Amino acid sequence: MIQIDALPAFSDNYIWLLQDTAKRRCAVVDPGDAGPVEAWLTSHPGWVLEDILVTHHHNDHVGGVERLKRLTDARVCGPAHERIPCRDLALDEGDQLTVLGVTFQVLAVPGHTLGHIAYFSDQPSTPLLFSGDTLFAAGCGRMFEGTPEQMQPALARLAALPERTEVYCAHEYTLSNLRFARAVEPSNPHVLQRFEDVTRLRADNRITLPSTIGLERLTNPFLRTAETLVKQKADEWKGHSNPTQVTVFAALRSWKDTF
Repeated sequence: MIQIDALPAFSDNYIWLLQDTAKRRCAVVDPGDAGPVEAWLTSHPGWVLEDILVTHHHNDHVGGVERLKRLTDARVCGPAHERIPCRDLALDEGDQLTVLGVTFQVLAVPGHTLGHIAYFSDQPSTPLLFSGDTLFAAGCGRMFEGTPEQMQPALARLAALPERTEVYCAHEYTLSNLRFARAVEPSNPHVLQRFEDVTRLRADNRITLPSTIGLERLTNPFLRTAETLVKQKADEWKGHSNPTQVTVFAALRSWKDTF
């Protein structure tokens, strides 16, 4: 088993730190800033950074890669179809890689960016998903490069992962996402309960992650595009019927963009 901790960066980013405590080896996911990783390594002498995993090319996910590569010579793994600094291993749909003894499957999840990938491990004890900026807790990323026709199926694919899968996304957006989820489904008891829970966590400045796929299925409107009430709200927002899950998703995303 690996231990996973969050290293906060910038105002709301998380750099995920994976640790093999027995062998004192570690890996990081999406280090937009080298500083938090350097600080952790300095306070943990004898530990070796072996791998740097990247989900997409945005600077708040890759800004620290070059310095960390120079300091540690860690292997840099990232999407094949995006420009990733110092990349050693280009990854695409269907590829596998082993990190700290854990095997991850690479999933192509375009939409936020065209080459965005996610890392999924179906280890029996606790399945893991590092979803970058595609799937957030109770939300999803903006479509900076892709289309609804790409992103909705990508999200549906993640929603189909085992419900016990722990979801490690890259930002602390959960509370604002749940405000939107309440607007979409004001009578959803799971959304209302999660909103209360997350409000308490954030009042104490505590992290709201990881989520789980099971919880996302119950509370994330972008994974609930087949629900009648979600479609009705999307139709109200657009002023016309949205006949497919893709068009419902597109309506929700346009609503969230101005929410």
